[in-house]
Amino acid sequence: MGGAAKGLQPLLGRPMVAWVIERLRPQVAEVIVSVNDNAERYASLGVSVVPDGSADFSGPLAGLQAGLRAARHELLATVPCDSPLLPADLVARLAVALEQSGADVAVASTGGRPQPVFCLCRRRILPSLDAFLASGQRKMELWVGSVAHVQAPFDDEAEAFVNINTMHELRALESRLA
Repeated sequence: MGGAAKGLQPLLGRPMVAWVIERLRPQVAEVIVSVNDNAERYASLGVSVVPDGSADFSGPLAGLQAGLRAARHELLATVPCDSPLLPADLVARLAVALEQSGADVAVASTGGRPQPVFCLCRRRILPSLDAFLASGQRKMELWVGSVAHVQAPFDDEAEAFVNINTMHELRALESRLA
């Protein structure tokens, strides 16, 4: 997106993250947005905002770490700000997989491929994440693979996990939704 905050890019006149929040809010008790800039603009959307605490823009794991530290509940769901079509039953289906398996992390999957930024984590997993990040690692897939995890299939909603990385993709989605 040319250095611009992806979540704040307009999709049909509203920031893309507003679409994500709208889909996530009915599924959870609290929405926390982890940011490394533009905190005021995200807070204006009526959500709790926490800095990800990383000076080097460490990516989704730094956001997950900040969210786990700020969360008041035993489970934390994560979704990226650039996937405005997330499933309306994402958290419920991840919770079923988590409970049935006894794992610490449930990740969405499509076509047998994990979508690890769409996950549900137990707060007790924070020390593992702290250690992983302290070791210099940053890949979400590697961390998930290092803890007890389960995949929850979402093949029936594969399009929901499309993330928008370019202005061209954003305009294409806008055309489809209009």
